[in-house]
Amino acid sequence: MSSNKAMARAALERDLGRHRDTPTAAPRSGWIRAIRDALGMSTSELARRMGVSKARVGQIERGERERTITLDTLERAADALGCRVEYVLVPREPLDDLVWARAKAKARAEIGAVDHTMALEDQRPDGGSDAARIEEAARHHVDKRGLWS
Repeated sequence: MSSNKAMARAALERDLGRHRDTPTAAPRSGWIRAIRDALGMSTSELARRMGVSKARVGQIERGERERTITLDTLERAADALGCRVEYVLVPREPLDDLVWARAKAKARAEIGAVDHTMALEDQRPDGGSDAARIEEAARHHVDKRGLWS
């Protein structure tokens, strides 16, 4: 694992570890409402701090609960509440595992096609187990353009 992409994945994995290990579920009422209530801030006070109407705060809080809020609006609300937004995509599996699984799937498909053609010609591929052939072919796909196509 020495390529720039592999190093970038390792750096991201270190940063994402805390999110993967301890996922945080949003409160049922949404973060804006939960923080506003915890601060004892009224809808009118938040509206004034955001420079919007009281009705708009209700729309914003509903938009967060319904997952239709824009990131820009969420950041403005967070700022008015003295908070910051952490926007993060957390891979379900380690990034290296995703890359290698894709490379092996691609290698498996290629080897399968070659083996099929050779079988039609009554030939057998030379050397190595299928797993070893797939592993070797996968090494050629990792961190190369077209891996995900």
